[in-house]
Amino acid sequence: MRFKLESSFTPSGDQPQAIEKLVEGIEKGYRFQTLLGVTGSGKTFTMANIIQRVQRPTLVISPNKALAAQLYREFKEFFPENKVEFFISYYDYYQPEAYIPTKDIYIEKNADINDILVRMRLSTLKSVLTRKDVIVVASVSCIYPTGSPEDFSAQLIHLKVGDEYDRHTLSLKLSRLLYERSEEKKGGTFRIHGDIMEIFPPYDEEGIRLEFFDDELESIVSFDPVTGRVKDHYDMVTVYPANEFVTPEEKISRALKSIEMELLERIGYFKSQGKLLEAQRLEQRTRQDMELLRQIGYCPGIENYSRHFDGRKPGEPPCTLFDYFDLDELLVFIDESHITLPQLAAMYRGDRSRKKNLVEYGFRLPSAFDNRPLTFEETMARIKQAIFVSATPGTMELKESMQVVEQIIRPTGLVDPEVVVKPTTNQVDDLVDELLNVKRRGERALIVVLTKKMAERLSEYLNEIGFRSMYMHSELTAMERVEVLKKLRTGEIDAVVGVNLLREGLDLPEVSLVAIMDADTEGFLRSETTLIQTMGRAARNINGRVVLYADRVTPSMKRAIDETNRRRRIQMEYNRKHGITPETIRKSVETMDIFAEFKGEVEVEKEVKTSREIKQVLMMKDSLSPEEYAALVEEEMYRAASELRFEDAAILRDELFKIRSRVKAK
Repeated sequence: MRFKLESSFTPSGDQPQAIEKLVEGIEKGYRFQTLLGVTGSGKTFTMANIIQRVQRPTLVISPNKALAAQLYREFKEFFPENKVEFFISYYDYYQPEAYIPTKDIYIEKNADINDILVRMRLSTLKSVLTRKDVIVVASVSCIYPTGSPEDFSAQLIHLKVGDEYDRHTLSLKLSRLLYERSEEKKGGTFRIHGDIMEIFPPYDEEGIRLEFFDDELESIVSFDPVTGRVKDHYDMVTVYPANEFVTPEEKISRALKSIEMELLERIGYFKSQGKLLEAQRLEQRTRQDMELLRQIGYCPGIENYSRHFDGRKPGEPPCTLFDYFDLDELLVFIDESHITLPQLAAMYRGDRSRKKNLVEYGFRLPSAFDNRPLTFEETMARIKQAIFVSATPGTMELKESMQVVEQIIRPTGLVDPEVVVKPTTNQVDDLVDELLNVKRRGERALIVVLTKKMAERLSEYLNEIGFRSMYMHSELTAMERVEVLKKLRTGEIDAVVGVNLLREGLDLPEVSLVAIMDADTEGFLRSETTLIQTMGRAARNINGRVVLYADRVTPSMKRAIDETNRRRRIQMEYNRKHGITPETIRKSVETMDIFAEFKGEVEVEKEVKTSREIKQVLMMKDSLSPEEYAALVEEEMYRAASELRFEDAAILRDELFKIRSRVKAK
């Protein structure tokens, strides 16, 4: 089936030329291209038009779950007749396994798995293997291991009306596909009542009912598990595995032999080093896992033995979502590439540093290192053609792209906001005057400060003098932040004060003022990229205006202002030439509920997960030398800054200062 784009809109502004140039680049075989699209220019619509033109399976990689969920909904609206899938981490909560040797503390892996996300991941794998008209919207977790596509495809059960099946044998086959026999009607289970067998695939919301006469399969129907109402009749059906990590029995046998060999080798190593405790610990834990694998084909932490199941050599990359695609056909969009590419580059290092202690102290075999995300080089090697999408592309995108296509003109005619620099002296009093003008027009404001404490205090002050204000920072959950922004849009509050107002990726057309306090404080909180992205928050309103409070114009400020003014001139000239009168974007508040698709059950609290990541870094303090710890903290600080997690980067920056101060004091 071909991709069919459905929309009441047609490409306008800069979109037609961007589509033509990028499609031409794809057809010429350009490996990397960049779409430099300003905020509000309709980059997603441009991407959708490119997909329809080239008619190729597509992977869209987003930097976090919130933006991925938004893109997923938009692509589903654009392509209702095609397969649009959602592929993100299936954990609601994830505490990885870790060991702190100085305190002899072992932290066991603890995770809550979201059944809905498991279903969507399995649906993705099924669609990619069986269809060409598929768009997968994924987070950066797509570079983490999945089951082998060969195993996934080989373990199918094909059922056809009129054929004969022994129900006991069929039950065993379902069990091997990791289905459980249960009376509970949930994904990944099956049940038998007399001549009727009902299967509940985890990748589908409907159940499959098989009706037998003796061993002959008389009918196949799909039905609603809640009401029991029949949805459709089939002549044949294929049942896919209930888990992406399904493993054939012969592979388990082969893996057990390989694990045994590695275990004996590692025990010998520990004993030669006089590490008898580590040798005993490793043997006890590994043999317990091996016995579970023999008996039930599964064990806790089975992913740590993935190299043995796959038959990979040490260091070889694992199977990921990429392996399910025909890579020669795959088209990749890397959304918000200035954030996503640094994330892709950082995943491998973080994973390996955590596992180092587990391996060295006998909690895991060295093969656990091979249950890992792809390195950046391995990821890029799998991408034959990609389009980087960002309003502020980084050095890598600009250097590697064979062409950079600008999309500066907005379909609404809106221009980039006016930028004004004002002194920091009495900046709060001046801000109050600015807010009064905004409030008189019935519009809203975003105020950016340097710390969470400043956000809380300024918000409290504004409430005291008659404005309705709320603060927003990383201590609020993702859903709480969405609620704050809803109140801003509906007019329940006049302003939001925060440290980092970039991560939501949501349209706020009511915002006409962005005020950046202490804009001349150099650093990642006020870098060129951050300033341009923050200024863009005011680009969806006809009265958009940015006020930078600063006593000097820093190089980052100058570059950001110059780029914004350059775009503004081009946009104004285009409007004058074509007789366009700009209009503020009109967008329903309901569109902010980007997680409604998942019935509120998708975990999107990026900041909660990030806070745990920071805690894991801080936990390494006692197990590393001061120099090693400082290097780790510095690396994580730059990673957080590159991902625009500025509050987290600030925490790590302060920790780095403390370490260096202690080292100097000694």
